[in-house]
Amino acid sequence: MHLTMLYRGPLASCDYACVYCPFAKRRDSTQQLRADRAAVRRFTGWVRNNTQDEVSVLFTPWGEGLVRSWYREAMVTLSRMTHVRRVAIQTNMSCRSAWITDCDLDTAAFWVTYHPTQVTQDRFLRKCEELARIGARFSVGIVGLPEHLDDARHLRKELPDDVYLWVNAAEGHAYTDEQAADWQDIDPLFHHSRHAHVSKGLPCRTGDTVISVLGDGTVRRCHFVPQAIGNLYDGSFRAALRPRPCPLSTCDCHIGYVHLEPTGLYDVFAGGVLERIPAPR
Repeated sequence: MHLTMLYRGPLASCDYACVYCPFAKRRDSTQQLRADRAAVRRFTGWVRNNTQDEVSVLFTPWGEGLVRSWYREAMVTLSRMTHVRRVAIQTNMSCRSAWITDCDLDTAAFWVTYHPTQVTQDRFLRKCEELARIGARFSVGIVGLPEHLDDARHLRKELPDDVYLWVNAAEGHAYTDEQAADWQDIDPLFHHSRHAHVSKGLPCRTGDTVISVLGDGTVRRCHFVPQAIGNLYDGSFRAALRPRPCPLSTCDCHIGYVHLEPTGLYDVFAGGVLERIPAPR
């Protein structure tokens, strides 16, 4: 089978201070960082030894992972495993880029978010130019706050046409049709993010071919349904894998609703579901 895993360890520190993020400028203790490093390496070891499945991995840390050497190490190591189809990470890409050349660039990918209050656009664009020069596969995104609109327009103008610029609807923000149209001009897929998706009772791949994995190996069907369905390291999760409907009333995060079957987003993002890159039209 092909098993997609969304991994989130105990890391909760970030080098940015975005006002819309509860983990902004948070510091992990030395002990917490050591625990996170051990958890990432244990997870990587499990993937290495689990050759019975074809695997894809998306790292979704609460904080910024790539400023930590063990996430860079994991990206390189996993990308070079023959049974790993894709390894991607959500990142602000504030780290250096040279290490990416050690990855298998057919397997590694990057979901890169631009935060206008934390980095100049010129510096961010230079980072995107580096990724393109290296040959890395990546998408770029921004949170759709009103004060970010001009930045997003300029970003779209400056990025290469083949780099997808996605817009996440700001949490708790309602958009008029006129406001939504402005964002839709930047991201033709913004309508998928604008409203939470009604999901209760609908078929979803999570808990079947997609799982969420915590640092201690706890497996949940997804990040947003807290009930555990087993553990990765004792193998108990496998008996729980099966098609099942979503138990929540709505799903408002891309890493959740992209797996809802009725959205059809697996076709929209064919070949790039984890890194949020649409299929060529």
